[in-house]
Amino acid sequence: MAREPKLYDVNQHPKTLIIGVQAPYNKTPDIQSYFEEFENLVKSNGVIYDHEIFIKLREIDNTYFFTLGKLKDIRELCDQEEIEEIIISEPLTGQQERNLKEFLHCRIFDRTRLILEIFEKGAHSAEGKLQIEIAMLQHKKARLAGRGIYMSQQGARIGTTGPGETQKEIDARHIETSILKLKRQLVRLRQARETQRKQRLNSQIPLFCLIGYTNAGKSSILNALTKSNVLAENKLFATLDTTTRELYIDSKKKGLISDTVGFIQQLPHHLVEAFKSTLSELNYADLLIQVIDISDPNWEAHIAVVHKILEDLDVDKQMLYVFNKADKVEMIHFLKPAMEKYEPFVITSTLTKDGIAPLVEFLQHWEKPAPVIKN
Repeated sequence: MAREPKLYDVNQHPKTLIIGVQAPYNKTPDIQSYFEEFENLVKSNGVIYDHEIFIKLREIDNTYFFTLGKLKDIRELCDQEEIEEIIISEPLTGQQERNLKEFLHCRIFDRTRLILEIFEKGAHSAEGKLQIEIAMLQHKKARLAGRGIYMSQQGARIGTTGPGETQKEIDARHIETSILKLKRQLVRLRQARETQRKQRLNSQIPLFCLIGYTNAGKSSILNALTKSNVLAENKLFATLDTTTRELYIDSKKKGLISDTVGFIQQLPHHLVEAFKSTLSELNYADLLIQVIDISDPNWEAHIAVVHKILEDLDVDKQMLYVFNKADKVEMIHFLKPAMEKYEPFVITSTLTKDGIAPLVEFLQHWEKPAPVIKN
C-alpha cells in the first residue's frame, strides 16, 4: 500500500497555509502562547509555510469543523494565494478532513497527523519506531472508516477475497494485519525490557524519572546531573526515546535517572496508547521529577496537562516539581506564591552549575521510601 504524502517534501515545497484555531473547548488562559506552540510544532516538523491565519470559533461544525462563514473566508484566501496544503491546529474527524479537502481543493492535515509525523522522525530506538508505526497505522485506519464504497470485486472464485469486498475493506484488513505484526514485535522487545527491569528492582537501586511538558528542559537537566550529552534542542519533541543514566552525587551512586517523552495538550490518543509500554516505566519510579518551564506564561496549564496524562496512565507517585529556566524570568520571586501550590519544589537553571544546585541538594538528601507492606 502506497504511503500517504508527507506534510513537507524537501524536493517540492507546496504553498502551505497554517490555521490556528481558538476552539470553544480550549480553556487555555493565554491563547497567543497556544498559537505559538502550534507554529513551533509546524517548524519542528520541518514545514515551510507561506501564510498563517488565526480563527476563533464559537461552535464546531460536525461536517466541516469550521462554520460556513469562516469556511468561505478560508476558501477565498486559498483561491487568491493558490494554496495547496492546509495544516490545522486542532484534531479533525476523518469525515471533516475529507469534506474540507473537497470544499477547499487542498490537502488537509490536522494536529494529530502533525504530531505523529514529528514523532515518526524523532524516534530512533527499535521500540520507539514500532510504537510510532503502530500509531500511524491506527490513525490511517480511522481515516478509512468513513470512505465511500468503491467498486466491488465481481466474479470471485475460491481462494479469492470474495464477492462484494470493497477496496476499503481490503485496505482495512491490510492495515490490521500490519498492526498485529508490529505489536508482536513490540511484545518481544517489552519482554527483554521487563527482564532488565526485574534485575534493577531486585538490586533495590532507586529510579528517578524526569517527566514534563515538551521543551521544558528535561534533557538539559539529565545532561547537567549526569554529565551526559543527550540531544537537547530548543524545539518541541527534540527527543522521544527514553534514556536512562546512572546518577552520582559526590562520587556516590544515588540511583538511575530516566528522561521520558515530553507531553503536550491534546496529545493524540493513538500516541498515548502506543507509548503506554514505554511510559509504564513511571509506575516503577521511586520519584517523579516534573520539569516545568517557568518562563512560559502557560506553565500552570502545562502542569495540569501532565497531571491529566498521569491520571490516564493510572500513575500515582511521589513527585518533585522543578521550576526550570529561571534565568529567563525577571523578578522570579513574584512567582513564588504560585509555585508554593506545588510542593516540594526547587528552582533551577541549567546554564550554570549553581543553577542546578538546588536539585542536586534535594536528591542528595532524598531517601527511598520504605516499601508498603500490605496485609
